[in-house]
Amino acid sequence: MKPDAILTGLFVPLVTPFTDDLRLAPDALARLADEALSVGGARGLVALGTTAEAAVLTAEEKRAVVRVCAAACRAHGAPLIVGVGTNDTAAAITSLRELAQSGDVAAALVPAPPYTRPGEAGTLAHFTALAEHGGLPLVVYDIPYRTGQTLSTGTLDALGHLPAVVGVKYATGAIDAAAMELLGSPAPGFAVLGGDDAVISPLLAAGADGGILASANVRTADYAELISLWRRDAAGPARRLGAELARLSAALFAEPNPTVIKGVLHAQGRIPSPAVRLPLLAASADSVRRAAALATDRTHQAHQAHQARQGAAA
Repeated sequence: MKPDAILTGLFVPLVTPFTDDLRLAPDALARLADEALSVGGARGLVALGTTAEAAVLTAEEKRAVVRVCAAACRAHGAPLIVGVGTNDTAAAITSLRELAQSGDVAAALVPAPPYTRPGEAGTLAHFTALAEHGGLPLVVYDIPYRTGQTLSTGTLDALGHLPAVVGVKYATGAIDAAAMELLGSPAPGFAVLGGDDAVISPLLAAGADGGILASANVRTADYAELISLWRRDAAGPARRLGAELARLSAALFAEPNPTVIKGVLHAQGRIPSPAVRLPLLAASADSVRRAAALATDRTHQAHQAHQARQGAAA
């Protein structure tokens, strides 16, 4: 029997900052990680998710990103989730074992096998193999518009009863009867974390345990507060904040993720460049401007105060 769900609250899937010439910017990543945990109130971090442009990082860059995020999580006593995205079961097991050896990773975020579309029976067999041989707790990433296949509530329930599966990032694009069924009776020790930023507030209202939210790169403290409000049953303030953050999320996802998020972070002086790697293209100035106008919270204000103190000390 698994313990009660341990992955609750806000997890920030960090962007991977680059320089203008597309080199990794580890110092900027370390600052983002520290701010999310120390100022933003995030429960933990996600490294190498879709928002991190993991598909275009080299193996050494991936290791560097995990090292930076793991150091921040150790310093703050926070859990680190690492994305492992592949439709090759054997390769995924190898990646999981390598991550497990470090001792710094609380869980791996793993999508249903994309592109191959093995069906629900094949997906269940895939995760069963990862659970039995990977050596890490698993968070299933249910995102049909990227993987090309849906997972029924029955399949998610079966996955949730695997001893090593500790949660799901639920990003189906809908809050429907299936979502209500999942939230109504999740398996013991199985956390339901929202992954559709624009509808995170109603999903939390329906009983989700937290969220893995790309938009929280920008207004971390407010997303953490939104989760806290719903967990305290403070429905009025939660609805108002949720509506405000839904507008922000819509602006941040006006172009492919994480292009607008990076543009806003650069405009705020938090990363050295808005650069993304092909096949992504940098977001338009108009999209960044619209999102930046909605993007100030305590995280950004604290960052500005820290920068001012550093300038005064110099």
